[in-house]
Amino acid sequence: MKEVCVTQREPLESSEGSSRSAVQDELLECLQTVATCHDRSTTAESLTAGLPLEQGRLTPGVFPRAASRAGLSARLVKSRLVQLNPALFPVVLLLEPGRACVLLGLDLKARKARVIFPELGDAESEVALDGLESSYSGQAIYVRPRFHFDARGPEVNRQHSRHWFWGVIRENRKLYRDVIAGSVMINLFAVAMPLFVLNVYDRVVPNHATETLWVLAVGIFVVLCFDLALRLMRNAFVDLAASRADVKLSSSIMARVLGLRMEARPASTGSFAATLQSFESVRAFIGSATVVALVDLPFVLMFAAIIALIGPPLVIPVLVGIAFVLLYAMAAQGKLHELSETTWRVSAQRNATLVESVSQLETVKTLRAESRIQNTWEKASAYLSRTAAQLRLVSSSVSSVALWAQHSVAVCVIIIGVYQIIEGNLTQGGLIAAYLLSSRAMAPVSQAAALLAQYHQSATALQSLNGVMERPVERPEGKAFVSRPVIRGEIRFDKVSLRYPEQENEALRDVSLTIQAGEKVALLGRIGCGKTTLNKLVLGLYEPTAGAVMIDGVDLRQFDPIQLRRQIGYVPQDVSLFYGTLRDNIVAGGGSEGVDDEALLRAIKLSGLEGLVNGHPQGVDLPVGERGQALSGGQRQSVAVARALVNDPQILLLDEPTSSMDHTSEEAFKANLKSYARAKTMIVVTHRTSLLSLVDRIIVIDAGRVMADGPRDKVVEALRKGQIGRAR
Repeated sequence: MKEVCVTQREPLESSEGSSRSAVQDELLECLQTVATCHDRSTTAESLTAGLPLEQGRLTPGVFPRAASRAGLSARLVKSRLVQLNPALFPVVLLLEPGRACVLLGLDLKARKARVIFPELGDAESEVALDGLESSYSGQAIYVRPRFHFDARGPEVNRQHSRHWFWGVIRENRKLYRDVIAGSVMINLFAVAMPLFVLNVYDRVVPNHATETLWVLAVGIFVVLCFDLALRLMRNAFVDLAASRADVKLSSSIMARVLGLRMEARPASTGSFAATLQSFESVRAFIGSATVVALVDLPFVLMFAAIIALIGPPLVIPVLVGIAFVLLYAMAAQGKLHELSETTWRVSAQRNATLVESVSQLETVKTLRAESRIQNTWEKASAYLSRTAAQLRLVSSSVSSVALWAQHSVAVCVIIIGVYQIIEGNLTQGGLIAAYLLSSRAMAPVSQAAALLAQYHQSATALQSLNGVMERPVERPEGKAFVSRPVIRGEIRFDKVSLRYPEQENEALRDVSLTIQAGEKVALLGRIGCGKTTLNKLVLGLYEPTAGAVMIDGVDLRQFDPIQLRRQIGYVPQDVSLFYGTLRDNIVAGGGSEGVDDEALLRAIKLSGLEGLVNGHPQGVDLPVGERGQALSGGQRQSVAVARALVNDPQILLLDEPTSSMDHTSEEAFKANLKSYARAKTMIVVTHRTSLLSLVDRIIVIDAGRVMADGPRDKVVEALRKGQIGRAR
């Protein structure tokens, strides 16, 4: 019997979580329990951040991905309760209906089981084994800790580390093993038809042996039936392996994209989207049934050997044809690679133009920029058309040459065979059998040559996707974060400098300042002086190139980004809304299951959206349109305010929060905010003097430097008298 593991985990409902729903995620709590048993420190948010939950709950299919974040490996198994391996306890049991518990141990003699039920917290319970079996679904999840290599364990060969693409393909090696086994049998069966013809012409016809004919016919028919079944199964296995890989690869690519650090963000959204869409060509290649032609290639030698046994001279055209096709295909590889890469780059550039134009269609029309964009589009389309035509020409030439070689080899085999028959070295049946085998030998070579163009397109796409997967992310694998579900709100910049990617000038230069918990501060300065950059650093969107940003005395880089941002309400200068309803946009960060109606209505009231919601027949479910186009600029800004306040954060970062509001709306917002934010840390970036009544302190920034910092009235007076200079 194992010792009871005493679990102390962060509850799903944190102390500030009055706005969170009471929905219990039993599977997630079981994962936290098992992680604690294996001395892994976790939080609910760090385990599930960014994962596709169903109704706010972890699912068995997503469980392994959540477990990997805690340094654990998980595997779903089907097994009877008494057949579970005790050496792998604790194990998560899936119960009926949709529930779960942690099994700590079994006493088969006493028919007892030690379990932890999530609804009972961390308390261990002893239950009857019969009762547990009655609710057991027959599925369990083994969870084991992964071995952690530290700096003392040098990497012998980085090539042996798991690749994001090939590692997933290797997971289906059992299926590909079956594909290879099926291909072996299919190629062996391929010999049956030539042998059938050879025997019919050489033995049955001359001797009028009809009984032998029927025996041979039944045998070949059985072989053909098995061949059909194996071909169908082989194609099904290839498709199954491709579909399994597709799900995992698509998920890992999307997770990587959403986890990118802002400094690693690509310059063009449209081009980046084209790169991600290029995965379709990779998926088509690995899922194509023609890939099995590569498995058939080694059997070309077997067919050639059989032809040589029938008549040695007959194999010469086959060998020459194979060599000719392979040499031509190899010669075309360089051009195919160049054209594939060029086509991909032009296509990505054209897609970038399309996305940029459609997303800013209103601006295009108001600036009368249709002509310039149309000209750019047509030039890219014309160049793409020429390049794609060249690619198709080279690709089709490889296929055409391979087909020509296949027919030419067949003709040469017949010519040589006729002379061999005249000389008495070959029978008529042997010639026909050699002809059939020559076609069977050349077919895999022709198919492999035809795959070259598709291969180069897929290889180019895979290379571009490798670049995406190698970009730095906010939550690198193996990194541990400090769990701080509640923060006080003290912010300190310690000699912070920041230079944005591909920028020569620093956005911030040696900034040092401290904002106490609960303090109200305004950031003033000219356009582009670094005010918004300060907010982005507090949010952890960027890492300083020098110095450190501290929250409650802890370096910001130690915080889990998801947990940190839940404590920060951010109103950006440029408001972006998602397609969907008003509710979806306000609770976008936590899902509708994570925010109850009371918190939602409170945020709506504070932001000034109460009139819009009450006056619309659909209320909070009113559609906002794509990018919020169904709302006015002021309403979109109010939505941004509502979603910043809905989780009741301790820190408020407001970047021009009323720039699109009218005077009445602004005054109502100020009154609501002043009462709401009494005990919260608040940083307001503004050019409106009317918002300065919300703060007690003003920091003036110019060219990335702090030029003035002090009480509101003193700094305002100094600004009025021109006593605050500019940075040099």
